[in-house]
Amino acid sequence: MRILHVITSLRTGGAEKLMVDMLPRMKAEGHEVDLCVFDGIRTPFYEEIEEKGIKVIPLGHSVYSLKYVFKLINIMKHYDVVHAHNTASQYFVAIASCFVSCDIYTTEHNTANRRRNVWWKFLDRWMYGRYKKVVCISELTKRNLLKHIGDRFENRCEIIYNGIDLSKYSNLATSNPTKTNEKIIIMVSAFRAQKDQKTLIRAMKHLPDSYILHLVGGGESKLIEECEILARNLAVDGRIRFLGVRTDIPQLLFQANVVVLSSHYEGLSLSSIEGMACGRPFIASDVEGLSDIVRGYGVLFPHEDDKSLASEIYRLCEDSDYAKKVAVRCQKRARMFDIHFMVQEYLKLYGDKK
Repeated sequence: MRILHVITSLRTGGAEKLMVDMLPRMKAEGHEVDLCVFDGIRTPFYEEIEEKGIKVIPLGHSVYSLKYVFKLINIMKHYDVVHAHNTASQYFVAIASCFVSCDIYTTEHNTANRRRNVWWKFLDRWMYGRYKKVVCISELTKRNLLKHIGDRFENRCEIIYNGIDLSKYSNLATSNPTKTNEKIIIMVSAFRAQKDQKTLIRAMKHLPDSYILHLVGGGESKLIEECEILARNLAVDGRIRFLGVRTDIPQLLFQANVVVLSSHYEGLSLSSIEGMACGRPFIASDVEGLSDIVRGYGVLFPHEDDKSLASEIYRLCEDSDYAKKVAVRCQKRARMFDIHFMVQEYLKLYGDKK
């Protein structure tokens, strides 16, 4: 098959990371696989996916431009399957499909978004109606989408769980954290409205001075600045490192004592699966999209409760037996989300015609 995936950018985030890991595996199955990017600014993800042999087709240097619809019409006609990710690409691919004959698919990556209101409902019904299938990354994602657009779309929705490359973690998962007097806490997440780095920063106020926080990820500069100001106001800025976008995530996770994902809501977070796969205890907010993945395996803390979060971090850092038990459970959970199975499900959805 000739397969084209379409995404708004390759700056940072779970959907972007999914492209880097998934598309080369689709190509390895004997298909022609390319990636169309609205915002063609070169990033670490952009460089990495090119190095893996995927052709990247940039449309411009912004996310929203009506010119992209006309460009997509000319591009999409060369493919059997076109798969869109993120809002702008979902809408522009849907519009372009009115003028091109190919099967189009999309993935719903979150349990919630800013379009879940009456004003967007009718536009979204038209948009999703253009797609042959809508991939939902969890049962909750599907349920919340159908609440928004209606149950008549149920047969159009397919659940395919996200996956990660477990081989990146299996060789290192038995290693110990870096031997220092410091306790390293890490959160890998883009700075976006749905994420909650601020609660983790507040938790640092309740932890000893030997506890160091690594915040990994890019995102919205305004939110990064707000977090930096909060850290200074709480006088914990000397113990917090803003590491930006990194491509050595497994190595950073292995250096940590505890992995945290503080969020307001999630779809099926790749960061949560990676956090559980790395052989470290994993703590997450008790919110939609995380609680059903983490409960019974990692540790959940009440949403936005910095004192409870600090207490859980402290216990995991100071009680090695407890930390090991949690880490083993987390690794067991992560093995259920192998990217190999995810790729096979996507190809099965497309028809897998080589």
